[in-house]
Parts: sequence; C-alpha cells; structure tokens
Amino acid sequence: MSADSVTTPPDATRPAAGSPSGTGPAGGGRHGRVPARRRELTTGFLLSRIAVLGVTAALLLFALPPLVSAGAWPAVAVVCAAAAIIAFLYLTRRFVPAKYLIPGTVFLLAFQVFPVLYTVSTAVTNFGDGHRGTKTEAVEAIERGSLKQVPGSPEYQLTAAIKDGELVFLLADAKTKRVSAGTAEGLTPVEGAKLGITGKVVQAPGYEVLTAPQAAARGKEISALTVPTEGGAIKANGLSRAVESKAELVYDASCDCVQGRGDRWTADASTGYFVNGRGEHLAQGWQVDVGLSNFTRVVTDPTISGHFAGVFAWNLSFALISVVSTFVLGMALALVLHHPRMRGTKVYRIVLILPYAMPAFAMLLIWRDMFNRDFGLINQLTGLDLNWLGDPLTAKAAVLLVNLWLGFPYMFLVTTGALQAIPRELTEAAGIDGASPWYAFRKVTLPLLLVALAPLLISSFAFNFNNFNAIQLTTNGGPFDVDNTQVGGTDLLITYTFRLAFGTGSAQFGFAAAISVFIFAIVAVLSAITFRMTRKQEEVYR
Repeated sequence: MSADSVTTPPDATRPAAGSPSGTGPAGGGRHGRVPARRRELTTGFLLSRIAVLGVTAALLLFALPPLVSAGAWPAVAVVCAAAAIIAFLYLTRRFVPAKYLIPGTVFLLAFQVFPVLYTVSTAVTNFGDGHRGTKTEAVEAIERGSLKQVPGSPEYQLTAAIKDGELVFLLADAKTKRVSAGTAEGLTPVEGAKLGITGKVVQAPGYEVLTAPQAAARGKEISALTVPTEGGAIKANGLSRAVESKAELVYDASCDCVQGRGDRWTADASTGYFVNGRGEHLAQGWQVDVGLSNFTRVVTDPTISGHFAGVFAWNLSFALISVVSTFVLGMALALVLHHPRMRGTKVYRIVLILPYAMPAFAMLLIWRDMFNRDFGLINQLTGLDLNWLGDPLTAKAAVLLVNLWLGFPYMFLVTTGALQAIPRELTEAAGIDGASPWYAFRKVTLPLLLVALAPLLISSFAFNFNNFNAIQLTTNGGPFDVDNTQVGGTDLLITYTFRLAFGTGSAQFGFAAAISVFIFAIVAVLSAITFRMTRKQEEVYR
C-alpha cells in the first residue's frame, strides 16, 4: 500500500489545544481566536470611558440646575449638546483623534478663549460699583435705601422663626394683636399663634420659633430682611421690634424717573444713572453698554495718558531686565554645575532651588522689610543709610534684585535640563579644533540653548510684564511724588491699572478690563515678534 493511500483519522491532523494554530483560547482557529475588538476591552479602556462619562455626568448635574432655574436656555442647549458629543465620541470606537483633541479644545476654550472674550465684553460696559445689576434691581435698591419711618406708621412685636429652612418674621401688631408672617415676598396671616406676656409670639403652627441666642446669632440676616408692604416695607429695629417705613424715593414708570424729596431724576440710558436737571445722579445705577468710551478714556484723559508712556517704558525695561538677569545667572550656575569635574552637584542644586520652593508672597514681604531704611537687614549689614524704597532709582534697583532672587532658580532648572540634552561631543569637537571655551560656548552651546529655551524666555517675559505681586507687595508702586499720588516710581501697567480702577474707593471693572485689553494687545504683539525671531534662529540651527 502506498503512502498516498493511507487513510488519516479525522482528528490526527488537528493541532492540540493551546497550540499556535489550535482551537483553544490561545489558538488562531475560527472558533478559538479572540476577536481583535474584544481584546481591546481592557481594564484601562473601560476605566477611561467610565471616567470621562462620569465627569460629563457630574458637570451636567452641576451646571444644569442653576442654568434651568435662571432660564438660560441657550446655555442649557450648549451644555447638553457638548455632553452628547462627548458621550458619542467616547462610546464609539471611531474618531480616535477627536478623543484626544476634544478635551484639549474644551480646556482651551474654557481657560483661554472665554476669559479673553469675557474681558473684552466687560470692557464695553460700565460694570462696577453702583452698576452691578439691572435697572429693576437699581430701582429696588433706591426705594429700599430711601425707607424712612413716618409718624403713625404701624409697629410690631418681632419674633424670628424658621419655616422650610428660611428666615421668617412673626409680626404681632401692637394694637390688634394679629400675627402675620413676613418674608421677602410679603405678609401672610398666621392662625393659631400664641403670644407671651411681652406680646411676642411664643408658638405658631408650622414655624420653629428661635430663642434669643439663636436670633442673636442670625442678627445680620434679621437686619437684612425686608418685608414689602403696600405703602412701603417692614424692617427689623433690633431683635424684638419691627416698624413699617415708607420710601421717600419712588419710581414712576410713566416718566421712567424716580420722584421724591421735591425733585425728579430721569433715567439716562447712556450712563446707567437717574439724573436730575442739575446733572446730579443717584448713587445707585445699573449696567449698560458704553461702547468704546472706556478705551477712549485711556487715550484722551490727560491724567491717565500723561503717565502711560513713562509707565510703559519702565514696564518694558523691568520685564526685559528681569528675563535677561535671571537667565544669565541661572545659566551661569547651570554651566558650573554641569562641568564633569564638579562634585557635590546634588547638594548645590538643592540649595539653589530653595528660593523657587518658598512662597513668593511671603518672600516679597520679607524682602520689603529687609530694604527698610531704619531697621532693614541690608542697611545694617552694609553699613549704608540708603532709603531704598523712598527714591525711584533705588526702589527700581530693589525690585529688580528681588525679582532676580526669585526668578533665577527657574532659569537654573530649565537650563540644566537643556544642557543635558546637548551632546558633549559637540563642545569636545570644538575644543579639538582649537576653539577656546568661550568661543565654543558662544558659537555652539548658547545658540542651542536659545533654540530650546526661547518659548520659556518669551513666557517669562509675558509673566514679568504683568508681575503684579513683585511690585505691589514690595513697593506698592511707590515712591510717589508729593503732588501726584496716582502713579508711583515703580508702577507697572498692571499695578497702575489696579490703582486707577480700584484705588479710588469704588471698583470700575469695565475700565479695568479696557486697560487689560491694552496690556494683552501689547504683550501679544511683543510675543509674536519674538516668536518670529526665534523661529528664524531655529531654522538656522536646525
């Protein structure tokens, strides 16, 4: 019988289970191979999707209730659409690039684009103290602020109580002994209330009467609660007495004005104030769009534009000197510790980064005391009698020195990392070719460092251009001239803006936002020019 005629049993040619081509779990047969999609369902795969969907659900639960209660339906639609898109992307196996792009895009919009747009939108309004709310809220505030008790107005025995978690006034009429519950919505009768010997309510169905200590603990809430009535409002006078007052100033919708006290104030939509015939306005106003008036004020107001150029010149110098000085010192120390013959580098590096590890807020206050003329440590150690913070020149030198101390550890760290990425063979080859160490550093090491660190230097410039803490906590923008307390010798644009917008006793957020837009434009233009220059340098050394 030939070999070709031998009959092979059906199972003889079937590979054993578990073999590479078998039908077992590790095999590649039609019935034993694990599908590729099923293998992808790893623990990390499931956890990542659970985490994303959980965060999305949490954001929905956090954002939707206040939006719905406020009636912000466009915002509700945007939130729901965003949640639906995120759920669709992370529940399907397609659109893999979008799974990575969407989170970054969301964070970019939330933390970069939205703040810029919100600042610009605020800059075209009069938003600030006296202009924080709507016109309706302004009218209510004016009428409430003009409440005054008139002779013969009703008086009540006041008892503070709680109903459904909210503060309620239980008011017993001194004459009729009738009890009413007073809330921000008005008065409602209370049946079945019991009065004590003093005439105060001691028990009322459905109300939790507060004891004297409990009422005293909520004194601010009691004083703030106003119960509206037909002719005025009821306010607490202490913790046991309430009186009904009438508004001296009343809004009249027919003339869109506020009348009372023998005068009339008409609404002015351009300024958001009620103005009388003499040009005087009531203290309370409302938020309105003012167009570009905040921007034109920066340019046309001589008290602001007259100092703008000088402050800008010092601001630019401060940012440039801070970046250059910290980079030079940090790079010099990094080069010293990068030398192969240097020993104990770990200890030195720990010591050098200590200023970077300490809270800048506390260090700036300590440095301010060290520069004190009378008891400062610097004058005591050097034997000098310099008024460091009292002269513009020495004050500028002081803040630059403080910023150098705070900033060089960061430059030391990033330069150390960049040096470790530069092959030593490049500098060794330059030395073999006869180049001096200085020539090798200037032609090889420094250009490669600048290519690697250019984005960090630009970001450091932008940070120091708006370094509010370094000036505010050290010199407070001073020293100031006797006849000019608006701008100081060390003021940056950001500290100058803060004083203009908030240093007059009232907050002008719209005006501050307008100056912030100017600062943003300046920094953006300077950064764009610098990025363009560094890109050309990168192409040369690529």
